Amino acid sequence: MTSTEIDRVLDEPDALRLLRRGELELEGRLVDASNTTLRAFVTLDGVTRRCVYKPVRGERPLWDFPDGTLAGREVSAYLVSSWMAERDPGFALIPPTILRDGPLGPGACQLWIDEQEDAEQVVGFIPMWELPSGWFRVASAEDDDGERYALAHADDERLARLAVLDAVLNNADRKGGHVLLGPGDRIYGVDHGICFHAEEKLRTVLWGWSGKRLPDWALAALQELRSGLRGDLGEALDEHLTTAEVDATRRRVARLNARRTFPDPPEGWPAVPWPPI
Repeated sequence: MTSTEIDRVLDEPDALRLLRRGELELEGRLVDASNTTLRAFVTLDGVTRRCVYKPVRGERPLWDFPDGTLAGREVSAYLVSSWMAERDPGFALIPPTILRDGPLGPGACQLWIDEQEDAEQVVGFIPMWELPSGWFRVASAEDDDGERYALAHADDERLARLAVLDAVLNNADRKGGHVLLGPGDRIYGVDHGICFHAEEKLRTVLWGWSGKRLPDWALAALQELRSGLRGDLGEALDEHLTTAEVDATRRRVARLNARRTFPDPPEGWPAVPWPPI
């Protein structure tokens, strides 16, 4: 296969068609992932792209999420992002993701995002003396030599949109490494297998806007989302989530609308995932 085949730009409908109907050829495993996560080529009608395939049978059991449900949560997160992006393109934050059969059985299949070479850093551990002006410091740390670092992120609207989306999804695992800067300076969020719990589980490195007023674009999107969750979007989520989880999503969106502020860190459980990056 040629680089042209792999790099050809696809719009969202074509990407979804490729993911649904294309032939999967496994390339290798991402060994740092906690669950079985495979990179693959997917090919249809002469078009080839890379994708991430996460088979259900490779999901590690968790004490607080039902077994075998992570792939459906990945798809549900994409459905919410895509629905919001149809009304506000700034919420096109999750790569096209579908549920399909593959070499290791059913699983989530998501379009691979190639990060920009020499991409600007927007979140991470920064030496305290090098913390850029205007960045939000989320936590402090020291290395083995006693050097001080800040876990911090940029004051960037693209990240703020991801923070709003995470609050809707009840994302329990927004690590810095799950934020990608792709082609066209677009920010993407990946790894949404532990979202949508009926109990509050928000854990993220994007706490910089905590307690601040939601921008007008966020309030407009959340207001529309309330309608969608009572209609077609809610019906789509019903295929992958429990009734209690979909109802909890509706309540989170209603609460964000009512309070009109970014959520505050929780007091009853860790606010930042481990490891943070």
